[in-house]
Amino acid sequence: MPTLVDLGYENAGDGFRHPHKKPAGGELTEAQQTYNKVIRGIHGVCERANSLLKTTFKALRRVSLDPSRITKIAAAALVLLQLEYDRTI
Repeated sequence: MPTLVDLGYENAGDGFRHPHKKPAGGELTEAQQTYNKVIRGIHGVCERANSLLKTTFKALRRVSLDPSRITKIAAAALVLLQLEYDRTI
């Protein structure tokens, strides 16, 4: 499953989608700039959702569970937020 990440994961391998880095002394192509805008737009929405979850549910601030378990807990918390605010994030 493709995963959106920032430039810190640049050489992490297949399956990670990160923005294109500007080459030394060069410019990004128009396609690369558009790709970066899309990635950053999606990343911003995800960061906002993560922030809302962590500020609303204190239990999600310091988690040391298996990633698959915390994913289920975070999904349930997101549903609760959607019901509370009567909208999606």
